[in-house]
Amino acid sequence: MSPALLPKPGKSTEGPEDDVQLSLRDHLIELRKRLKWAVIWLLLGFGASYYWSQQIFHFMMQPVFAALPEGEKALHFASSVEPFIIYLKVGLYAGLFVASPFIFWQIWLFVAPGLYRRERKKIAPFVLAATLFFVGGATFCYLVILPPAFQFLINTAGPDIKPVLMMDEQLGLVMMMLLAFAIIFELPMVLTLLAMMGVVDYKFLSKYRRHAIIVNVIIAAFVTPTGDPFNLALMALPMMVCYELGVLGARIFGKRGEAARLSA
Repeated sequence: MSPALLPKPGKSTEGPEDDVQLSLRDHLIELRKRLKWAVIWLLLGFGASYYWSQQIFHFMMQPVFAALPEGEKALHFASSVEPFIIYLKVGLYAGLFVASPFIFWQIWLFVAPGLYRRERKKIAPFVLAATLFFVGGATFCYLVILPPAFQFLINTAGPDIKPVLMMDEQLGLVMMMLLAFAIIFELPMVLTLLAMMGVVDYKFLSKYRRHAIIVNVIIAAFVTPTGDPFNLALMALPMMVCYELGVLGARIFGKRGEAARLSA
């Protein structure tokens, strides 16, 4: 081999290619391991949250109660066992948010072998940012989206028609919206991580920005419970902001894919 092709002494050549290549079976074993730990953390989060599940449920239902007429701010249940099941669900949903930092930690450990060693050290910023985006998305939905959404849905029936709202149905609707926004707000982290792995780069994401706008509007139309333009815009605009943050993250941290193409 020509001396010019040999690495210079003291120059780092570390990277994913220096690690032992894993087979498909090894990847599946690693995935099973990370899923097992994610489930364990979720159960621990459930155990920590269930004691306060009744208070958490009433807190989650505040946008629903605020939209109901005075004197009728109540939810109903159809069987004696339903409240118990409802509070179990609430504990599980709340446990997901409590355990989210540890679940994101397991996700990082699964994808870390595909990164440079120096990139693997960014586990703390990744876990912190992913948790903040996850909780921030749910918080944005709770404070900004749910109040006008329930006002629209309940008042659509008219003043002479009184609603009989069930606990299970309202919990399902609220949690669907909270989780949808929490996942959508993870888009910057997903795009940045893909750029760090060399799957995409910011130029690719910028090129298909118009396609992303169309996809975001379609997703917002499906997820938004009301379907009116105002609430549709309330969901579509944050999705586009998240996409642009992902493009920015890919430009800052996605140097590996760009360097690989330039050297090809």
